Amino acid sequence: MDPALVAFGLGIGVLVGATGMGGASLMTPALVLIFGVNPVTAIGTDILYAAVTKTAGGIQHLRMRTVHRGLAFWMAVGSVPSALLGVFAIEWLQRNYGGIALEEIIFGILGATLLVVGLATLVRTLLLPDVVRERRDMHLYRRHIIAAVATGVATGFVIGLTSAGSGTLVAIILIAVFRLIPPRVVGTDIFHGAVLLWAAGIAHFAGGNVDLALVGTILLGSLPGVLIGGRLAIRSGHGLLRMALAVVLVASGVALISKGDLQVVMVTAAIASLAFGALFTYALRREVGLPHGEGVRVPH
Repeated sequence: MDPALVAFGLGIGVLVGATGMGGASLMTPALVLIFGVNPVTAIGTDILYAAVTKTAGGIQHLRMRTVHRGLAFWMAVGSVPSALLGVFAIEWLQRNYGGIALEEIIFGILGATLLVVGLATLVRTLLLPDVVRERRDMHLYRRHIIAAVATGVATGFVIGLTSAGSGTLVAIILIAVFRLIPPRVVGTDIFHGAVLLWAAGIAHFAGGNVDLALVGTILLGSLPGVLIGGRLAIRSGHGLLRMALAVVLVASGVALISKGDLQVVMVTAAIASLAFGALFTYALRREVGLPHGEGVRVPH
């Protein structure tokens, strides 16, 4: 048992419990760069350990009534089959392109995306705190269901392929598109993540990409950490929690960019900037064009 891994798992567990993100974005690079784990094994191990961790956090958030179960269900409809496709894709890429090239591409794409999202969240927190009004409850109309399924498809493929980014991408969409308050963002994100990660984790385990001893060592720290983080999420102020989300996103992006392909980083950063700019524009237009109470009739 490596005490450093236990301590790192504790820190990651607190981040996951408090923000719903940052776990895989930090753990996978750490396993590869610090602990010398094979990238594909690191991804599979990270996903399975995160499934257990987020299950504990998801149960806690259900009890605290911070999970929007309707959104979590429809996101899972898209994310579970997409995650299985992502696992198949990484095994195909590994066989045909080799580990080093695959690692640089994956880290470059995710690092740039997370950095852009983190900066966007920071700008939204510091400069636009009251522009997009948030809500705790909402009724799901057809457009919301379509958006939730599409979100699941995109994030499921990313988590199956890389282990990183699912919590990050889901969280920013829950904030920008569905306009949920931060505790509901965290609770819904973690609960959906648990379902998604179990699907991807089982697929990676079947493919021989999981080190069970490593999973157990990380869980010794991450399980108590996620319970501590869950309490922080429900007690923290909304502005503080949004700031924590932004910091975790930026840190995750920087950690991944350091090992990514520079050209991939630049192209992805440009695409991500346009994509999330469109998301915020959509959110602002919806806020201006709809009455304040729209869609807040049926609590979930």
